[in-house]
Amino acid sequence: MKFVAFDWQDDCHLGRLDADGETIHRLDLPSEATREAGVTALIGIELPGETGPVPLSAVSLRAPVPRPRRNIFCVGKNYHEHALEFANSGFDSSAAKGAVPEAPIVFSKVPECVVPQGAAIRIDAGVSASIDYEAELAVIIGKEGRNISAGDALSHVWGYTIVNDVTARDLQGRHSQWLIGKSQDTFCPMGPWAVTADEIDLSDTAVRCWVNGALRQDSNTKLLIFDVPTIIAAISNGVTLMPGDVIATGTPAGVGIGFDPPRYLVPGDSVRIEIPGIGVLENPVESV
Repeated sequence: MKFVAFDWQDDCHLGRLDADGETIHRLDLPSEATREAGVTALIGIELPGETGPVPLSAVSLRAPVPRPRRNIFCVGKNYHEHALEFANSGFDSSAAKGAVPEAPIVFSKVPECVVPQGAAIRIDAGVSASIDYEAELAVIIGKEGRNISAGDALSHVWGYTIVNDVTARDLQGRHSQWLIGKSQDTFCPMGPWAVTADEIDLSDTAVRCWVNGALRQDSNTKLLIFDVPTIIAAISNGVTLMPGDVIATGTPAGVGIGFDPPRYLVPGDSVRIEIPGIGVLENPVESV
C-alpha cells in the first residue's frame, strides 16, 4: 500500500493512495498524531478507518516523514560505478582506503533538511557553488532492534520511500567529513509518499534520476554493494534502530561530480527521481 502525508483544508492528514494514483482515502487519525510523524504514525497500530476520499490534485504533499525523530542514516559509495567516480573526484575523504569500501560507509543528515515533493532545493551562493544530486531508495524502520542479523533485518522494515541526498561537494571536501555538506537546509527532498515493504522487490528495482529532462542516473538495487539487510545489520551493530528511523541506501553513478567538468545544480534546474513501485520525486532548484 501507498500512504500519503498531506495538508488539506488547513490541517495535516494521512491517507492511503488509491490504485488509480489520483485519489487519497483519508485515515481517521488526529492531526496532532501526523503533523511531525507522518507515515510513522501508522507503525505498530492497526490500520485506522477511512473518513473520505480527496483528489490528490487538491492536496499539498508533505514528506512521508516530515521531521524524522533523529538524524537520517545514509550509506555512501554503495554502487560500484559511483564508488569509482567519487573516488576520482577529489572530494572523497575515504578514498585512501580504496574506491570500493570493505564495509558500509555510514554518515547522517540532520532531520531539519527534509522537504517534500515539489519543494525547492535552495542554493545559497554565499555558502556553496557545488551542489549535487543523489537519487536513493530509503528504508523506513518499523521495529526496534539492536545487533540485528542480516537474516532478520527485513522483518524490521516497515516500508520505503525516495530520498534525494543533495550535497554541497565543496563543503564535503573542505571539512573532510560529510555532515555539513549533506545537511544544508532543503538538502533532503523525500517522497512523494511511502510504500509498505511488500511493494518493493529489493532484488530488482530501478533507480533513475533526470536533471532538466536529461537522464543522469540509471541503475538498479540489485547492483548495491551492500544490500538492505547488510546495511541494517551494520548500522544496528551496537546502535538501537528505532521505529521511524530512515536509512538512505546510497546513490548510483551519474552524479554531477562524476562529469568532466562537473555538472552541478544551478537555480532554474529541476531534479526528477523515479523508483518503480514508489513513484516520482521532483523538485525545482532555486536560489536563497
